[in-house]
Amino acid sequence: MENVYQVRPNFSKGISILIAVAIVIALIVIGIGSSLVSIDGSKVGIVEKKFGGGKLSSGRILAVDGENGVQSQVLVPGWHLFYWPWKYNISKVKVTEIKEGYVGIVQAADGQSLPRDTIYAPQWADPDKMSDAAYFLGEGQGYKGPQLTVLNPGKYRLNTNLFTVTPAPAINVKVGTVAVIKSNVGSRAETADRLVDEGQRGIWRKALTEGQFYMNTNAYEVTIVSIRQVKVSYTAESERGESADTQPLKPITVRSKDGFTFPVDVRLTFRIDAEDAPRVVANVGDDALVLNKLVTPAVRAVFRNNAEKVKALEYVQKRSEQETQSAKMLEAELAKYGVTVLAVRIGDIGDEKTLGALLKTQTDREIALQQQATFEEQQRAAEKEKALTKTTQEAEEEKRLATAAYGVKVAEEDKKKMVIDAQAQAEKIKVLAEAQAKAYELVAGVIGSDNAALIEIMKLVASDSIKITPDVMVGGSSQSGMSDALMGTILSGKLNKGNVEAKPQVKK
Repeated sequence: MENVYQVRPNFSKGISILIAVAIVIALIVIGIGSSLVSIDGSKVGIVEKKFGGGKLSSGRILAVDGENGVQSQVLVPGWHLFYWPWKYNISKVKVTEIKEGYVGIVQAADGQSLPRDTIYAPQWADPDKMSDAAYFLGEGQGYKGPQLTVLNPGKYRLNTNLFTVTPAPAINVKVGTVAVIKSNVGSRAETADRLVDEGQRGIWRKALTEGQFYMNTNAYEVTIVSIRQVKVSYTAESERGESADTQPLKPITVRSKDGFTFPVDVRLTFRIDAEDAPRVVANVGDDALVLNKLVTPAVRAVFRNNAEKVKALEYVQKRSEQETQSAKMLEAELAKYGVTVLAVRIGDIGDEKTLGALLKTQTDREIALQQQATFEEQQRAAEKEKALTKTTQEAEEEKRLATAAYGVKVAEEDKKKMVIDAQAQAEKIKVLAEAQAKAYELVAGVIGSDNAALIEIMKLVASDSIKITPDVMVGGSSQSGMSDALMGTILSGKLNKGNVEAKPQVKK
């Protein structure tokens, strides 16, 4: 019995110890559990230490080295231990999100004082490090105040006690436009044309072309300038076919040298080139002011100055000269400000009310001049016709004279030719006769003159087809008688060839 009583107290003591341990463990678990903090994926935890860390440095609002107060380090999504409620306050805030087409403009509530002569903290090379509050206030030595660096589209776990983020549209440069940047940050530079290089304070001499740019639009003032052609119509009525983007304005009213006041319709086309846009902004302002503050005053001044140098009628008659002269003057004037003039056209000049009487007088005068010119032209035509007739007659006479003179020359040449031919024939006959005579003398010397004559006669009979039937009867035996008979026959044949009838018949 004694042993039984001894076991029961020991058993009870063990149970008590186990209960005590369980209680301690439960308390520990409860204590640890109470320090457990859960942060979901869309939130970030801001930690505030109540005590045990010491006092913050003067001027600081966030703790970097565990001081009491709001801690720079934030709690990322997940489970976190040892953040007991009696020591820490945990605030859960939404993750900062920057949507597409926007930038986040950042303002820091803590950090170093800004450098002298600056209103924005310098640009961060790595924006991700800037968004880390612990790095920003610690190793990064960030500056308090507006940050030049912006947050690009995306999600950021920022310590909202340090950073205030304001979304702003990104710089969107569309087709047909450029963006001129006026920088409020950077080093100062003095230039003659008020334009500076990128990174300097002032208007950048190079505009941003088509694209999207993420910049702090508080630090960089943006002026969008159209580089498309602009048509301006200074007319009472729009011209048929004129596009809707043409800007109609009142006609230009001018006064001529001789005191006539009348409207002039003017159409102008101009453009601001991309490289000239910064100069336009520096001199005038945005492109909305270019027309009213620059182009229209220049057009009015040029046309009025040109009109006062000539008379109204001369202005009307020499419109093309006025158009060319005005275009050159406007090109030179507007080029000073970076505006390129593409075309200047003059339309109607005056109207019935202002120039009607003058134009009617001019019309009547022109009609009279035309009639006079017609008469003079007819007179000149008659004189020309008269001169033409005279010239034609003289030409005919000259032709006849030339023909006659040529005939005379031909006759003279024919005469010379006949003389030459006759001389040649005579020479030929002479030569032949001399040759025949020599031949005859040689034959006669051999056979006698009578026989030689007889041979010659026979040659003639053979060559001229002379009939030899004698028409002359010859009696006797004398050889000379025979020769005489044959000679008579030959002569008779010759006469017959010449159509001469000769019928002498001699009988013996």
